[in-house]
Amino acid sequence: MTPVYDLESAVPVPWRLTAKTEAMTAEIAASLAAVLGPGDVLLLQGGLAAGKTFFTHHLVQALGTQDDISSPTYTIANLYETRRCDVLHVDAYRLSGAQEFHNLGLEEDIETSISVIEWGGRIEEAFDAYLQISFTAIPEQNGARVLELAAFGQRPHDLLTQFQKECAGAWL
Repeated sequence: MTPVYDLESAVPVPWRLTAKTEAMTAEIAASLAAVLGPGDVLLLQGGLAAGKTFFTHHLVQALGTQDDISSPTYTIANLYETRRCDVLHVDAYRLSGAQEFHNLGLEEDIETSISVIEWGGRIEEAFDAYLQISFTAIPEQNGARVLELAAFGQRPHDLLTQFQKECAGAWL
């Protein structure tokens, strides 16, 4: 497998997975959840209905929660308790940038939780290290989508390398 991140030049190399069904997207989310821990940040990108919230729902479920998982579109941020650690779920669509994000006062939650941020590209400058996942729906295949993953920073690189080793061949 090719490296997911060129640490020498600091250029991310996207790694592509194809989820042919919604069930496969849920499997990918659960598989990624297995390697995540406190302080990890996922920035999700993709158009409306590309699968960001669906993916997050299954990632949080895989971490073991009793909480109701819902889109934070109107609340901007939801915090879910899981067996491993809390998950901070943010929808950055209505945020104007990193400064407005910082004004929310979520720094402590980011340090102690797994952070999943939809529309994360709007506030990516707020983070030194993160795993970016871009979702693209495949229109002619109901529920199918392409996920492109890129690591920015050493910890995300290590996560993505570990995740690659555990990925099912059906997703490649």
